[in-house]
Amino acid sequence: MLRRKQRIVEVDFHGVDILRREIDAGHGVLITPNHAVHYDSAALYLAADQVDLPLYFMVAWQVFSMSSTFECWFMQRIGCFSVNREATDRQAMKQAIHILQNEPYPLVIFPEGDVYHTTDEVTPFREGAAALASSAAKRSKREIVAVPCGIKFWYLEDVRSSILETLELLEERLFQRTHPELREQDRIHRLAEAIIALKELDYLGYTNQGRVRQRTGQLVETILQHIEQRHATPISRRGDIPNRVKALRQSVIAKLEANLELPDVDIPPDEQRRLVRDMEDLFFVMQLYSYRGDYLDGQPSLERVAETLDKLEEDILERDLPTVRGRRRAEVRFGTPIPIASGESRTSVADLTMQLQQAVQAQMDAINACRH
Repeated sequence: MLRRKQRIVEVDFHGVDILRREIDAGHGVLITPNHAVHYDSAALYLAADQVDLPLYFMVAWQVFSMSSTFECWFMQRIGCFSVNREATDRQAMKQAIHILQNEPYPLVIFPEGDVYHTTDEVTPFREGAAALASSAAKRSKREIVAVPCGIKFWYLEDVRSSILETLELLEERLFQRTHPELREQDRIHRLAEAIIALKELDYLGYTNQGRVRQRTGQLVETILQHIEQRHATPISRRGDIPNRVKALRQSVIAKLEANLELPDVDIPPDEQRRLVRDMEDLFFVMQLYSYRGDYLDGQPSLERVAETLDKLEEDILERDLPTVRGRRRAEVRFGTPIPIASGESRTSVADLTMQLQQAVQAQMDAINACRH
């Protein structure tokens, strides 16, 4: 898949022996990689193959729902099992804890949750991976460790012609004139301004002033507060954006499912339409959240420009997968294992989540430092 569909012609591995040492020591191993592209798992499996280790993967149920019957069968045969992140998926949690406590092979969880196309900057980790590791360690008869992992892809040739082609397509979609004299990042910024202005008109009825990043934050907050008020979410229970979105999605889904499954629950058509629209708005909030306002500041690398266009292709041109612009190489790097404490003195989930995030960011920094 990497060679034929993604044009990956070279893969480098660092620290793979760490996995073998931890497994040979009898430990339960949780691998926590960054998740910048859709095929991180394939590169990670190539790395594990270097030491003859199969892997288990916790995979969002949507991946299975979008796959063919054969693809679902195949994914299960290489260790994938689904999780419903919109609910308390006890079966998936039990499976993950069982693997960490008993199985001889590592479990992979992507703590970022979604693909954000920002390889160099790790997106804030969600707490699920740390919570599962802590729960497993609490009653485990063996030591459990988390192994941070960084994955990055580079282009091996100049792909600016493909970048310019995609820029022109995006500008055409948004009815903008092409300005070839501008730098690529400046043209992307113009696209961002156009998109945020259109969405402000859609949601607010007017356009705001200021930097795109500030206006994006204001629009996200306005949308979330409106939906939270509709669903009576207490202010004290609101957290960061991903957790707020997760809580609201759970509430909306529960109401939609109740209308389908319970004969005595009859939601008026207007309310059903509002619930569906709430789901669409929450999806849009996560789209906005996934764009870092500073990712193209200064002199961005070719990869950063290409990654940002990859995301715009998915969001604006509605492509399932972004354009493969040229031959690439990949690097997978594993870091020092982090023991997961057990018992009453175990590290809090929030602290462990931050520790895992910093460790993965350190692997990305090391990959970039070695390249330069």
